[in-house]
Amino acid sequence: MMLSDEKISHMTHMLYKGLIKGKLIELLDEETKVRNEIKRTIISELKIGEEIDSIVRKKLQSFSRKIVEGSPEWEILYKKFYREEEIKRGRASS
Repeated sequence: MMLSDEKISHMTHMLYKGLIKGKLIELLDEETKVRNEIKRTIISELKIGEEIDSIVRKKLQSFSRKIVEGSPEWEILYKKFYREEEIKRGRASS
């Protein structure tokens, strides 16, 4: 995971406070349960992002011609393939 548990917990608290303060949600359950669900969602999204990153990197490494990571070509292809994987998973619109 790209973020530590402490950072995810901090993000969870910040999101929760912002949602409550902005009156964007109506609390129907305990605060702890709501924060735990926010945290679970963040972790799930991070894991999906890591899976997509792994798939895209393998695809780029499979090319017969070596594409140097960080090069403009690599960056363009990485973004293209990443977007395609997000669309396949329903994370982004086409």
